[in-house]
Amino acid sequence: MSQEHDTLCEALKRRARALGFDAAGIARADEAWEAGARLAEFIAEGRHGEMRWMEETLARRSAPTAMWADARSALVVALNYGPDHDPLETLAQRETGNISVYARGRDYHDVIKTRLKQLAGEVAQLTGAEVKVFVDTAPLMEKPLAQKAGLGWQGKHTNLVSRDLGSWFFLGTVLTAAALAPDVPEPDHCGSCRACLDICPTNAFPAPYQLDARRCISYLTIEHAGPIPREFRAAMGNRIYGCDDCLAACPWNKFAGAASESALFARAELKSPGLDELAALDDAAFREVFSGSPIKRSGRARFVRNVAVAIGNSGTPRLAASLLPLLDDEAPAVRGASVWALARLDPARFAAEKARRRASESDSAVIEEWDLGA
Repeated sequence: MSQEHDTLCEALKRRARALGFDAAGIARADEAWEAGARLAEFIAEGRHGEMRWMEETLARRSAPTAMWADARSALVVALNYGPDHDPLETLAQRETGNISVYARGRDYHDVIKTRLKQLAGEVAQLTGAEVKVFVDTAPLMEKPLAQKAGLGWQGKHTNLVSRDLGSWFFLGTVLTAAALAPDVPEPDHCGSCRACLDICPTNAFPAPYQLDARRCISYLTIEHAGPIPREFRAAMGNRIYGCDDCLAACPWNKFAGAASESALFARAELKSPGLDELAALDDAAFREVFSGSPIKRSGRARFVRNVAVAIGNSGTPRLAASLLPLLDDEAPAVRGASVWALARLDPARFAAEKARRRASESDSAVIEEWDLGA
């Protein structure tokens, strides 16, 4: 590559930082892509759970050029969303809900895509080549690209880790038909550390660098639509949207700083929201509270189902009252979680409520739900 070309690449990365991104790197998008084979194996083993879209888009996910044949390079950027506290501390506050750090502020898709489009426009202008923008919404494997671009490495928990940003950062990608000089890929720096594997409350890692999404609390609370499998309910604790345990345990976080982008700061009401208040949300209130939040996309039923499970794990009998209206919720997953939670939290009230319903209910399906729920 010429000196002029190298200068262009450095200018693009400087522009990314000027737009507020914390890191930027370039990777080849048209070379051999080992990650595609790993993804195929992951899906063949069923570890993607109910995420059928991963199956449906497997061919296009197999390599950047499988999705866009003209792709030659990727300009990958990172945006820090690091918390200003240890997120594991809120797990002990059992009367409140624990929301994954990334979802406590504004939806990161909106924050990143606006400036990423600006960056893509400049790439197109300076190179004269076509560009495409991606922020976790298309069949593009961004983490392997980011590792190739030198932004970090995929740790044993399968997430990207950076020596500068730790585990707390979002990724965005500009694919281009231009041939840009690639950066040196980041080598693995995990060594013998197992902190992320050992902290997982549901043993979601069959082996280092492997994840079984079906056992992952992030998957269960966000992607999984039905009842939470009984074997994972107690392990959820007060985690009502996502799980940060494996990220927070990483020793590389000692080099990370808190987010500087104000849109990603945690909203006060989402730092430690009361479970009883969240349980009372109807659909309209849910949409209002989580307007502009990634949580809104999961829908009220899934979210309140998680809240009910957390109430059952709270060990606080006074919260049982907040479960009673949910016993008749229109969403079966919410009803089932509430039955389980009431039986766990207040067995006497559960027995009385069950007896009352048995005496008055004519709907055999509802009665069976109570028999199975606890």
